[in-house]
Amino acid sequence: MLLANWKTLIDSFSPQCDWVGIREYHEITDMIVARNGKPDPTNSDVSHGVMVEVLKNGQFAYCGTVNLTNSGVTAAFQKALKLADSCSEHKLHSFDAKARPANSGSYSSAAKQSIDSLSFAEIQKKLIDVTDHMNVGEEVIDRWAYARLLTTSIYFISSNGSEWTQNFSIVSKDFGVTAKQGNEVQNRSFGLNGLQTGLEDLDDAVLKEHAVRVGKQAIELLSAEECPSDTRDLILTPDQLYLQIHESIGHPLEIDRILGDERNYAGWSFISPEDFGTLQYGSELMNVTFDPTLPTEMASYRFDDTGVKATREFIIKDGKLLRGLGGIESQIRSGLDGVACARSADWNRPPMDRMANLNLEPGTSSLLDMIASTEKGIIMESNRSWSIDDYRNKFQFGSEYARLIEDGKITKTVKNPNYRGVITPFWNNLKMVGNKETMEVYGSPYCGKGEPNQIIRVGHSTPTCLFTDIEVFGGA
Repeated sequence: MLLANWKTLIDSFSPQCDWVGIREYHEITDMIVARNGKPDPTNSDVSHGVMVEVLKNGQFAYCGTVNLTNSGVTAAFQKALKLADSCSEHKLHSFDAKARPANSGSYSSAAKQSIDSLSFAEIQKKLIDVTDHMNVGEEVIDRWAYARLLTTSIYFISSNGSEWTQNFSIVSKDFGVTAKQGNEVQNRSFGLNGLQTGLEDLDDAVLKEHAVRVGKQAIELLSAEECPSDTRDLILTPDQLYLQIHESIGHPLEIDRILGDERNYAGWSFISPEDFGTLQYGSELMNVTFDPTLPTEMASYRFDDTGVKATREFIIKDGKLLRGLGGIESQIRSGLDGVACARSADWNRPPMDRMANLNLEPGTSSLLDMIASTEKGIIMESNRSWSIDDYRNKFQFGSEYARLIEDGKITKTVKNPNYRGVITPFWNNLKMVGNKETMEVYGSPYCGKGEPNQIIRVGHSTPTCLFTDIEVFGGA
């Protein structure tokens, strides 16, 4: 991947500006799908280009190109330089080269079975088998499964001595079923799950086990009662709670959003700079870390896309808000503590504040402990829908599958479960946090933000948790 002329180009560019960096980005995305025991069309995309970034007169500017010749990259540099000159007359903040620390090294995903070790046909056969395993009754009318495979390579070099490479292998998968009886229709899915791994994630025995479960639960929902509408204790399993973390912790704590950068597109935040170090975001059982150092979680890396080294940091400790999700530029602008989270989605996008691995740390309770302690409650699994206001404060989530708890025991399955709340009261009602045995790791490649839009991968690991006095209700 390393082209010999990158260093030569950096040397020729650097006298013309205060700092310059080149980031080469190469990604292959393979989408393999099966439906109802048959193959669906597959798709493969390749993205390969370079982003040239310059700092001049206190202003960063960018230009991307797919022309990887000397002349092509030089033309991109000249455009970026011209843009920096123009924008510096109207800059809101003046940066210097300290905003691009020098680091070197490498990172590679810990994949055991490489993504190219099986053909598309062999992978698709696994997915066809999954759809067959979900066919557990005549009520089943539709079955689907897919795998999204990514191989990404990034090379970065800059005028102040940074030089690093990162190579990622990512497998995302999901499968689901639609069941129908009379006028009643229900859907049940495995739940979107992405990991930084290889094809070992497509284990046939594990896929079969969950496929059969998903099929049976879809049929079970057809005869289930409607979720009650009242206030009760709520147990959320990781396949639902990870999205709760994403929407009600991750997005509100992005520092660029707090500064107002996203307000005309993806909204603002109910958090103010004064809340850091003072706000009791949740109960004392709530501990949230930003941790891009975990080997299999979807958004692990050694350096963010500004070259800052990634470290594990507490975002919330004992319920108190400590630091935001802001890269080095947002930290300089705001004066707030942040993390190494300036990330770009492709060669033609600049880095911006993004979640990476945002994790709820485990506690000491077992699932049986939570159930036994609940007199009137409900367990919800697998996200179906979500909505949150422009300030990332009031929310509503729907789940696919739920079971009622009465006097410390699970009693029956209910359909169309939903819950709603406001973020800090909700997290302050966190009563029990599951132990390591309840932990699961989830990841999504579809987090969107920014203008122009950037779709990026995020990871979340979480235990099962119990919340008290939550408003729940039924309805599709």
